[in-house]
Amino acid sequence: MRVKAAVVEEKGGPFTLQELEIDEPRPDEILVRIEASGICQTDMHIQHQAFPVGLPYVLGHEGAGVVERVGESVTSVAPGDHVVLSFQACGHCRQCLSAQPSYCERAFAANFGGARLDGTRGLHRAEGDSGEPVLAHFFGQSSFATYALVTEQNTVKVPKDIPLEILAPLGCGLQTGSGTVLNTLGLQRGQSIAVIGTGTVGLAAVMAARATGASTIIGADINNERLATALELGATHTVNSAEQDLTEEIRRLTDGRGVDAVVDLTAQPVVVASALGALARRGTLVLVGSPRPGATAELELLKLAGGNAVRGAVQGDAVPQLFIPQLIEMYRSGQFPFDRLLSFYDFDDINQAVDDTRRGTAVKPVLRIGSAAKNR
Repeated sequence: MRVKAAVVEEKGGPFTLQELEIDEPRPDEILVRIEASGICQTDMHIQHQAFPVGLPYVLGHEGAGVVERVGESVTSVAPGDHVVLSFQACGHCRQCLSAQPSYCERAFAANFGGARLDGTRGLHRAEGDSGEPVLAHFFGQSSFATYALVTEQNTVKVPKDIPLEILAPLGCGLQTGSGTVLNTLGLQRGQSIAVIGTGTVGLAAVMAARATGASTIIGADINNERLATALELGATHTVNSAEQDLTEEIRRLTDGRGVDAVVDLTAQPVVVASALGALARRGTLVLVGSPRPGATAELELLKLAGGNAVRGAVQGDAVPQLFIPQLIEMYRSGQFPFDRLLSFYDFDDINQAVDDTRRGTAVKPVLRIGSAAKNR
């Protein structure tokens, strides 16, 4: 079947809309008609080969759509169901079987390998096209396309009364930020937290912290507009780290005690070192941002002597089939108003959406892809 897909052909090159061929679903696969897809920084990292996983590639990993067809062994969804797509995992390793799919032992191959786990691809150049074969199955979906092949492992059935273009970004960035607060940290009412970096993931963390009843929520960034948004969404204080010393200001705002938790989205070694100094005794620093390969940070070991912990987190330690419905209920109740972050673009305007994201004029762009499918 022919599909319309956005392909990055070369490092730093634009997304070009092309006709490709998609296979029929295998017994364990689901064919989804994509209605919308969020754009994430990770898509742009691959576009510019910050993670050199190869090109050409069909990216997109915050897809949402309608189930078109299912393989004979699929039982959790049926044609006509609305679904949100999330990260891929093998489903069989020790981590997956321990309800920790974001730490799947085959996570890199499943999400960045450009193919199914068996090495095959279900998305191809159109017959007669002599271009290089395209990489696909990005995060098990490659949702910058009118259709995607996915599996039950990364598909979440969702209610039909909320537009799919609203729900699409739940599959990655929003899940990551909120999950870090709710799952990784298990933040409790009355505790304190600092969130360093107030893009989509950081603002999701701020909203989740407010929902827990945290007493002090500090947003830190160098963008005053993002800091203003953080205040609107639940932050009690903000710090512009380009103008103020991050550690000193967080300690000043907490009467010298420090915060119970810090979530770092920057992955900048100097920031990570400063963040450790902002922790209260027995506090936890969670590293969520994606560091460049080989990046290291110098940490003052004495600052760990107060029972402090430093750990990483992937996808907010979420099981998407359980956590995304929880976020939807929080959205319904007004506790997680993530729709305030969204900006919408037609599929044809994908490069404009990417540029707006890079400039910071769009927090979370969402592509309306369904109209492209209907017009075929």
